[in-house]
Amino acid sequence: MAEFDWFNRETTEAQSAEDALAWAKEAYARLKAQQQGAPDAPLDTPPDTPPDISIDTPTDAPDVPIAPSLLEQAAAKRDERLASVSLPVLELKTEVKTEINAELTTEIQLDSDFLWSAEVLAAQGRPAAQVSIEEIDWLGKLRRGMEKTRQGFVTQLLENLGDDPLSEQSLEQIETLLLKADVGIESTDLALDRLRLRMNEAVVDAAEAISLLKQELREQLDIPLGKQGIAPLLAPIKGRLNIWLIVGVNGVGKTTTLGKLANLAVRSGYSCLMAAGDTFRAAAVQQLQVWAERSGVAVIANPSANADPAAVVFDAIGAARSKNIELLLVDTAGRLQTKHNLMEELAKVRRIIDRLAPEAQVESLLVLDSSQGQNGLRQAMAFAAAAQLTGVILTKLDGSARGGVALAVAAETGLPIRFIGAGEGLRDLRPFNSFEFIEALLARN
Repeated sequence: MAEFDWFNRETTEAQSAEDALAWAKEAYARLKAQQQGAPDAPLDTPPDTPPDISIDTPTDAPDVPIAPSLLEQAAAKRDERLASVSLPVLELKTEVKTEINAELTTEIQLDSDFLWSAEVLAAQGRPAAQVSIEEIDWLGKLRRGMEKTRQGFVTQLLENLGDDPLSEQSLEQIETLLLKADVGIESTDLALDRLRLRMNEAVVDAAEAISLLKQELREQLDIPLGKQGIAPLLAPIKGRLNIWLIVGVNGVGKTTTLGKLANLAVRSGYSCLMAAGDTFRAAAVQQLQVWAERSGVAVIANPSANADPAAVVFDAIGAARSKNIELLLVDTAGRLQTKHNLMEELAKVRRIIDRLAPEAQVESLLVLDSSQGQNGLRQAMAFAAAAQLTGVILTKLDGSARGGVALAVAAETGLPIRFIGAGEGLRDLRPFNSFEFIEALLARN
């Protein structure tokens, strides 16, 4: 059974949270009790309980069997997966075990991150009894990861708006701030048009202006989904072969992203296999094997220098079929040191997939480094035709002041953003959610 199925995470229409603080306390009590191994219990402390409250397990509680820890459960599931896939995987190193143990046992606190995360989840209509520690933890990381963008955007935005109604002068200032955040000209123009239209209809105060801006930016991020008529969350189809081609230039975090995707898939209950198709970059195969061992996933690779990527994919598809693998993740070259053209190699890999696995659900995902801002858009255009792109993965949001580039990507490429990375940890990649992203982008510090 999966720890938490991120690929099929519940999504609902955003709504107003009736009482975010009460919601947060209810969720905190349940998650704290769950983390301590106690049954779910309501928070019976008064509403003015300070943020650093703790939940104590009653001393007279009846003895109950001690359930295996999350780490023990994960290890057992990993052993089961390895037994079913007879392909070489390295032994977990001590430091990797320590890292996984730390991630699984992080102490939750009813602090500002928790309260903000609870407010965002409640606003989406999520019941407090159905959220997980992972969701709360991820939203906190996303908010912190977007801090650099907010420092140069939200603070100035609030200062410029002040207590005065929206005006042409403040619209000009908003335009400048959006462009600095790398939102892009097209997205900026659309946002300003919406604000100007509303301003011509009625007096717009600062709070309403920010609310309108959030709504417009969310809708822009969701436009590619509407055009293609696809689900908000990209998920492998259970019981059949799914092949995800991961493309992008060297240096954007492509192999790292693939490793995190594998971990996300395994923890969400999918069988997974990796194909080391980047055979030209030095140590690319070894890097992928390190990520594979961290999640107990097997790797199909050719150790020969400059091996044919298409041949590796050929072998990987055969292995995936023989082991009834649900998700095959294919790493690809970002730059070649041979006479062959990179786009030709990618097109060849795609032809092999189409010929050998016509029944497979194929996705071609472009990895973009958000710190590169608008430069990443040119990469998207270059890869679009050869790889038949279906979506984008944004990485390194935690180290960039250009988080607004997500809007430029959606507006100018027409591709939906499928995953975002906001950290260097194994679990710091998650499916993209436009509501949560915009809330993190425009959150008050």
